[in-house]
Amino acid sequence: MKPTLSASWLLSVSLVLMACFSANAAEPPGGRLSTGEYFINQSWSQEQDFSRSYHVSVPTGPDSQKWPVFIHLHGNGGDAQNSMKGFLDQHPTMASSYIIVFPQGYRKSWNISAEQSKADDRKFIEAIVKRLSVCDNVRRDHFSIMGVSNGAALVNQLAIECQLPNIRNYVSAVSPLNKLQHDGRNFKAKGDDNRYQALVTPRKGTRLMNISGTEDRLVPYRGGSSPVIPAQNGKLGFVDAEESVFLWAKAMGYQGEKLKKPSAVVGKLEIFSYLEGAVVHYKVLGEGHGAASAIHESNLLSFLEDKR
Repeated sequence: MKPTLSASWLLSVSLVLMACFSANAAEPPGGRLSTGEYFINQSWSQEQDFSRSYHVSVPTGPDSQKWPVFIHLHGNGGDAQNSMKGFLDQHPTMASSYIIVFPQGYRKSWNISAEQSKADDRKFIEAIVKRLSVCDNVRRDHFSIMGVSNGAALVNQLAIECQLPNIRNYVSAVSPLNKLQHDGRNFKAKGDDNRYQALVTPRKGTRLMNISGTEDRLVPYRGGSSPVIPAQNGKLGFVDAEESVFLWAKAMGYQGEKLKKPSAVVGKLEIFSYLEGAVVHYKVLGEGHGAASAIHESNLLSFLEDKR
């Protein structure tokens, strides 16, 4: 069943927008979103009333056209502008058929455990979704969010905690669930102090895609502690990539057994598909932390645009 957007929800969005967006946030003329840089002001332990930016690319089309929205979250050490250039160059079909949004992580990171950023990044991304969803040329029921590495960890957090009905698809590249986000029994909310103590039930009805490489030296495909990525107490631990997608499938209503063999094999891609493709894992044989590059634009579009 597709989520519906009630009048009371839209009213709450309007109130949030009035409270959250300062005068320096570029306003789309006539309620229409246009290509450019936009800002949301946010305060936390490191900053007060700090302007956080996100870059937007809007396709050319008739004034009556409403576009789906795709939000791309860079990895640790990355930045929105470089991500924007690379992604648009490599995904020309999406560039002409999606509004694509590139938020900037504070100090080039997203706050998951022990990163440079201590900001509330879930609220930042949710504020972007709420902001864009009321624009005249946006399909408010068709948002997708993809993250790479540290950005994928934020995608996982959003999929666990976010209750916004606008978001239809999540894509995590080279970061399955970490062991803070799922302790083997339950999904966990990050919390203000990154202690992951509260149990959470993810919102049903969203679709999830994960991409992981079997030779990843930063995020072990078979799970366990990263030799590099820090956590508050040592190194960040990860759930086995195939187990991670099975946990997501169960959370979305799957009642069968964990897949022991791929549903399909295409070259070096082994595809594990649950719930008729609503939850899917791409196992990229022989690839490391750059495994997302093995997924062609057509694979991504096929997932994003599946009507089931």
